Amino acid sequence: MNRVFSTLLYWLVNHPTILGFSWNPGQTLGSSPLFLSLSVLAYLSLTFLISRLLSLPPVSSKILKPITALHSLTLFLLSLLMATGCTLSVFFHPPPLLPRYAICFPPNTPPTGPLFFWAYIFYLSKLLEFIDTLLIIISKSFQRLTFLHVYHHATVVVMCYLWLHTSQSLFPIALVTNATVHVIMYAYYLLCAVGVRPRWKRLVTDCQIVQFVFSFLVSGLMLYEHFAGSGCSGIWGWCFNAVFNGSLLALFADFHGKSYARKKATTKDKKSS
Repeated sequence: MNRVFSTLLYWLVNHPTILGFSWNPGQTLGSSPLFLSLSVLAYLSLTFLISRLLSLPPVSSKILKPITALHSLTLFLLSLLMATGCTLSVFFHPPPLLPRYAICFPPNTPPTGPLFFWAYIFYLSKLLEFIDTLLIIISKSFQRLTFLHVYHHATVVVMCYLWLHTSQSLFPIALVTNATVHVIMYAYYLLCAVGVRPRWKRLVTDCQIVQFVFSFLVSGLMLYEHFAGSGCSGIWGWCFNAVFNGSLLALFADFHGKSYARKKATTKDKKSS
């Protein structure tokens, strides 16, 4: 058991590539504001163009299901890897200020080392998640192509960029909780793609709402550290993060209420008939 743990610790925290990681704007792949802007603009433009203006031929389920399964499996494993790697980095490659450091980076913290490596992988994974939208479009499941879906996928990339660009405090906790939720979510999508329909679909939305509420509670600790102490790094990045999470919480709560209220109404109608 110790050998397995030591191997994990080496490959996810202490590997030279991870230990030596540094986010350098303009040098690290995907680190320039131009790359970020073009990525988000291309996503929004292509989503609108393909879903509204182009009439794509239907894709056979025999082709679509294996692609969906492979995509879901990839993001399931990647989310599990990121949650594990970031958690190990918090506990086994900390500065002397842990656990305060996990909540509040000291001012002017450089974006280097294992925590920022996993933030970078997380940032790139959000670009990979753009494929979610493409799969919805080619499957003709346009009822799933909601404002919430497109807004979330486009804006979360900006949020992750700011984690790195501002050395934003609190992102390790946000990364671990979000990646854990995505482990559950992509496990659900994977099972659906292979023909198994789990009964815990509602759990995915519930976990997302709990994640946002938890992030606001932990943010209170960060703000206390920021105003009562010497300050926390990346406070302006956190402000964007807080507004974004607040908007997502409102949208998810509205989606949750409408979806399950509709299901209850349908169930009652079936019983009465």
